[in-house]
Amino acid sequence: MAPEEIIAEQLRRRGWRLALAETTTGGLIAVRLVRLAGSSAYFDRSIVAYSRQAKIDSLGVDPAVLAQFGSVSLETARAMALGLQRLSRVELVLAETGIAGPIAGRSPKPIGTACFALCTPTGTICEEHRFSGDRHAIQDHIAEHALTMLAHYLTSVPEGS
Repeated sequence: MAPEEIIAEQLRRRGWRLALAETTTGGLIAVRLVRLAGSSAYFDRSIVAYSRQAKIDSLGVDPAVLAQFGSVSLETARAMALGLQRLSRVELVLAETGIAGPIAGRSPKPIGTACFALCTPTGTICEEHRFSGDRHAIQDHIAEHALTMLAHYLTSVPEGS
């Protein structure tokens, strides 16, 4: 079963809703979720906040977080997820921010770096990973990891938790 199918089943069963804050994937995670029939039962929104200013305006990320840690950091991913959780008031929010290349831009982090934050009813889980390949492969890897991270959380936490 694909991770998005696991997510759909688990969210429906729990009566939970999901929101996404995407940068590097440009909406790819949302596409994989909303391709499934019935996704309106659990999918709330996806905000693609690609620029620094969009992270501030759309997700409420504090400019000081961006200045201190950069756009590609666990701290920024966490701030994106928490900001969207405040806006959407859903049970789960997943945020990702990273560098897909082929150039790194202003970030000192290597191409393929991605940071994830998952806000749950009991806290926030943050992860950083490095993926390889060209731009499209890295974006696909980031989307796959985000969905797998979410599916793993939903299958490892008992219902009612």
